[in-house]
Amino acid sequence: MSIAAADPVPTYNFSGMDYMKFFAAGAFCTGITHGALTPVDVVKTRIQLDPKKYSNGMFGSLKTIVSEEGAGALLTGLGPTLAGYSIQGACKFGGYEIFKKLAIDTFGYENAVAYKNSVYIGSAALAEFVADVFLCPLEATRIRLVSQPTFAPGLVGGFSRIFKEEGFGSFYSGFTPILFKQIPYNISKFLVFERAAEFYYGFTGPKETLSSTMNTLVTLGSGLTAGFAAAIVSQPADTLLSKVNKTKKAPGQSTLGLLGQLAKELGFFGSFAGLPARLVMVGTLTSLQFGIYGSVKSAIGCAPSVQIGGGGH
Repeated sequence: MSIAAADPVPTYNFSGMDYMKFFAAGAFCTGITHGALTPVDVVKTRIQLDPKKYSNGMFGSLKTIVSEEGAGALLTGLGPTLAGYSIQGACKFGGYEIFKKLAIDTFGYENAVAYKNSVYIGSAALAEFVADVFLCPLEATRIRLVSQPTFAPGLVGGFSRIFKEEGFGSFYSGFTPILFKQIPYNISKFLVFERAAEFYYGFTGPKETLSSTMNTLVTLGSGLTAGFAAAIVSQPADTLLSKVNKTKKAPGQSTLGLLGQLAKELGFFGSFAGLPARLVMVGTLTSLQFGIYGSVKSAIGCAPSVQIGGGGH
């Protein structure tokens, strides 16, 4: 039976304003969640960069940081976190909608349904690549501020000092690991979310028949599932990214050479340092992101998201 015979084929005719609303909702949900979890990210980054000193777990490491540097240290990097992840979220969520619609327009709705996993993967990867181009300089600044608390007083000072002392190229020294981290992360995030939502709606019934509260619970549960998957998949590259933004290259050493050296030093188990803290962080923020994204879209009158054969997004 064809798709058309089984169910009306949805059409998506988004205006420029529709896309602006997708971008705005994505920026808000990502920026506010990453910003709120800055203390967790500080602890996670410290564990990755100095696992010997911070070997007493997430809460023990938090106590160590507060006792040595004060509670304010837990907000180190808040500025670049808010700026970077707001921009990234706009590109990530808005781009995901654009690329899903482009797949439908290019291949037809029936083919998109037949190969929807490929559509989800391709759309998430392309959206994340664009997002990372903008995120990388701000993420490099954030990691420098967290790893070297006296480096600069904030976003502008840290960004300016790196640019002045090391040049613009230094902002992209971590671009390769950030791609290896963020693209698998985003693929897992959106693919698992879409399929988890389909799975959960299989038990609760179609989303159109459920209350807004139940739909929100399904969204949060799907987001939590997606967050755990994304955290595990991207953890080794996240650890490597923290290391590469703290370590200066030796004279004549290439970025790939430095990455290889650091990966060898870390080893398999070392690359998963800080995973419990990151599971808490990523699971929580991913769940909240999808929940907030849906609420903001509703509040600002967004067009319905692109759905492929009963997807959950």
